[in-house]
Order: sequence, then C-alpha cells, then structure tokens
Amino acid sequence: MSGGRIPSAFIDDLLARVDIVGLIDSQVPLKKMGANYVARCPFHTEKTPSFSVNGNKQFFHCFGCGASGNAITFLMNFNNLDFVEAVGDLAAFVGVDVPREPSTTGEPVAGKIDLQKLYDLMVQASGFYVQQLRSGEAGKQAVAYLKKRDINNDAAKTFLLGYAPQDCQALLGCFNQQDLLDVGLLGINDNGSVYARFRNRVMFPIRDKRGRVIGFGGRVLDDSLPKYLNSPETPLFHKGREVYGLYELLKKNAKPQRILLVEGYMDVIALAQLGVDYAVAALGTATSQAHLELLFRYTSELVFCFDGDNAGRAAIWKAMDAAFPVLKVGRQIRIMLLPEGHDPDSSVREQGLDKFIDCIDTSQVLSDYFFSSLTQEFNLKEMEGMALFANKANAYLEKLPDGLFREMMFSRLKGLSGISKLNVSQNAVTSVLKTKNRRAIPNEHLSLARRVLALLVQNPQMINLVEQENINWQNLRFDGAEKFRDIFQFITRETPISTAQLLEYYRGNADEPIIKQLAALNISETPVGSDVLDEKVEFRYALKQLLGLSEARINNLVEKLAATGDLTQEERDELKKLSNTRIKK
Repeated sequence: MSGGRIPSAFIDDLLARVDIVGLIDSQVPLKKMGANYVARCPFHTEKTPSFSVNGNKQFFHCFGCGASGNAITFLMNFNNLDFVEAVGDLAAFVGVDVPREPSTTGEPVAGKIDLQKLYDLMVQASGFYVQQLRSGEAGKQAVAYLKKRDINNDAAKTFLLGYAPQDCQALLGCFNQQDLLDVGLLGINDNGSVYARFRNRVMFPIRDKRGRVIGFGGRVLDDSLPKYLNSPETPLFHKGREVYGLYELLKKNAKPQRILLVEGYMDVIALAQLGVDYAVAALGTATSQAHLELLFRYTSELVFCFDGDNAGRAAIWKAMDAAFPVLKVGRQIRIMLLPEGHDPDSSVREQGLDKFIDCIDTSQVLSDYFFSSLTQEFNLKEMEGMALFANKANAYLEKLPDGLFREMMFSRLKGLSGISKLNVSQNAVTSVLKTKNRRAIPNEHLSLARRVLALLVQNPQMINLVEQENINWQNLRFDGAEKFRDIFQFITRETPISTAQLLEYYRGNADEPIIKQLAALNISETPVGSDVLDEKVEFRYALKQLLGLSEARINNLVEKLAATGDLTQEERDELKKLSNTRIKK
C-alpha cells in the first residue's frame, strides 16, 4: 500500500524488535563499557567517547552534544532522514515491510494518483529507451555520440542509458497516454495537441536513493535547444530535492569518504568510468539546501567541482546560499575550480587520475575560498570597500547555524574588516563549551520528584507499582507537581514497555525534551549483571518518600497551629483540604 498512515502498533512492535546496539554498531563501532556501549559521537567532533548506548532502555545519549533518542531518532539524525524514511530503513534493517492504514472513510480519495503504478511505468519507459538505443535504427546516431564521448558499454549499462525517438507515437503505442502525461514523458501544447517531451535525445534515467526511476534527463543529438532537458515536476520527481548518480554511487559505497558535486550527467558517467565513482550532479538547477542535506546523509565532506569559467564561479556563489545554513559541526565543503575551458571529464583525461585526485585532496575549504574571493572583490584599503566587504560577508555568515564554526567565521570577518559590531551570538562559544562539559547528574543532586520520574521514564513498566499507592493526584504539594502528575498519567494511559517506545509517544510533544533529559540521567551506578529489581525497590522507596511530603505538610501546619494558635486563611484552607484527602499508604 503506497498511501496511508503507518500504524502506531507497528512502530511499537518495530521498536520492540530492533536491537539499538546492533543498529548503531553497524554504523558507528561501539565498545562495551560496563552496562553500556560507548563511541565517539557521530554528531559532533570529539577526542574521547561521550556517546553512550543502553541496550536495556533501547536509548542513546551523547553527554557532549546532548543528542539522544531511540533507534528511529538515530536514523533520522545520522542519515538526515524524515520520520517515514527512518521507519522504512529501520523496518528494512529488521527485515519487515511497513504496513499502511487505509483512509479513515474506507473510500478511495477522488483524483488520487497511484504512485506505484507510475513507478512501474517509469521502469518500463526506461527499458523502452534502452531498447531503442540498442536495437532501433534511429538509435545508431545516439550510439555514435556516446562512443565519441568515450562512454563504454559497461557505463551505459550501469547508468541505463537510452534513446528517445523523434515520434511520440512510439511511446503511445506502448503506454497509456494519461500515465505518460502524469510522469511528464508527454506534454500538451497550446493547441491541445499531445507531444513527446523527449525527442531524438540520449536519455539518462534519474533514480532515487532506492533505485526507483523518478525522472529523465535528455541530451540533443543536433544543434537544437535546449541542449539538455529534464523531466518536469511530477508526483515522483522534484528536481530541487534529487541529484543524478546518487543511487549508482551508493551501490558501490554506502558511506563514501566524500562526494564530488559536478554540473552534468556526462561528467558523472565519465568520472565513474575513469575511477572517480563518487560524483553526482544537480539536475539542471542551482544547488539547493535540500540537495546538500541529502548528500550529507551519506558523507561528511562535499567537494564542489565546477568549471573554472564565469558561469562556474557564479554557480559556486549560488551554492553558497544553500551551503551556509547546513554547515553543522562535522560537515565540510571544499571548492575545486577546474581550469577554464575544462570540465571534469576533459580535466581528468588531460592530467590523469592521480593528479585529478590530488586536486580534490588539496582543494580549498569553503571558508578560505569565501574570504579570499571577497577580499579580491573589494578594495579593503578604502573605508567604502571595507564596508561593502563586511556587509556582503555578514549576509552569508548570518545563515550559519549557531556554534563554534559560526563564531570563528565572524571572528575572522572582524579581523579582516576591523569592524567589531557584527551580527553574532556572543554566547555561542560559552554555550558550546557548557554543553560539551555536561555529564550525568549524580544521585545526591537530583530532586526527589525528578528522581522518581527518571526511574519511571527509564523503566516505564514500573507504572504498575504506582497503582498500589492509591495516589490522590490533586493533592500533591511540591515544586513541579503538575508536570509530575501529567507524566505519570501519560505513562499510565499509553503503557509503553520501554524507554524507546515512551520517547516515540512523546515525539513532537512539548514535553519531549524533558523526557529525553530524564532518560539520560544517571540514576544509579548499578553493577553489571544486576536486574531491574534494584530499581523497583529504589523507585517504590523514593515514591513513598515523595508522597509522604503531603503528610509532612499536614504535620507542619498542625505544629504551627499549636505553637502560635493561628494560621493564615490560605494555610487553614490548605490544612482542611489535605486532611480531607489524606494519601493512603
């Protein structure tokens, strides 16, 4: 089923099935330490491990940067996935399919497109174009073009290269017209006539990260324009969110050390054929933030490899707009400008693979390229030039996420411009350092209420013990009693069996950060091999102590009345209420 909501019961079962230690260890090698497993955090740079994974809770937490959550959250953060994608990947890891609930009305949605039908059509269309290239008479011209570009048969097969004939009747003879319109292979002109969007072109199927054909790119074989043409926006294809060659790259290496971002389809194919099999291309549009977020799911380093002409330099500055907002800790972008008149294909052929890779290795980091380019653009010996320089640089730097890198970039700008008043968070470094030094809170520093809540969040099945206390929830009197009551009642209602499930129930809830903090608290240094009975005893004892606070308040008020002979009206009302609803112990 392609549509519908993922059933919550399936997500519960999925979290119960998965072993978060095994999942994370497959991506980040873990080392056993006591009851937990540790590693250097994959979400920030550190020299000593502060990233901890607990198999009993099915929970991870970094005491350095504060990242925490269950298996779904890990996949979302580590691979930069949305929730549905993370559930899909986790289901694949466990070896189950993701079910979908039908619409609440039970009726099909009017006008709803069957996406699976369109995916199937695109696979068949891709096969049709391949057949036209390899067996059709008209495809000989396309074959000659590919040979001229030194594209061999293996590369053509890997990238499913094909040929679109001139006549749209060839498509209409094989596929349904409306389906072809839905996927953008046919169009309708102003006269209402149907035409083939791709005619007499070499065809480049565009596949998503799962290998599904979602669109096409086509290159003309004559002098007609446009030279390159992409599929339009369709239910399957959104060119601002996809890149060419990513599926083929990931088939060879799921976690590449770096990804090279180039400008064209032929660059990707030629580089892969010559041994640089980690290149992708934007689809005839400017590099977007979505493109970069997608690529950073799989690598920590991107290299912009653009032509060294004016158009290539302009493309880099357009990419800067998208790059600055995504430059989080642990991500790096480099700039590799090719000699003017060269593209990646011609450059690697002229200088050889080894020298080309050396150029990648020694390419400028974004920060150096950014400042060196701007200092050449403006005359920093003049006040006006200095002001223009600072103003332009500041506009880009404002887009950087809070953190040490942002602070360092502003510091460099201040040094170059001599202007001290710039838009920068003065507390960023302090905040980062405080976060880095945060550690689990010792027992003696925990308030009693927080201690009880933390024990329950880390062992939510102990909610059954609460029912034995006959708690009068309206009668609790201590700081945070309302939040204490809300969390207890939430767990009573939802009955999660693990911390991982509880975190999932709180996903998107305003109290989610509180639950994550409670899950990460170091309640006790439990010896390896001890069971949950120790924590049950501790929980019941702490709970009774907490509930006894109301009884203690009664005693305090009675003692004050005996000593002074009087109470304030507020104290009288409180004593009356407490006396009428004593907690049964």
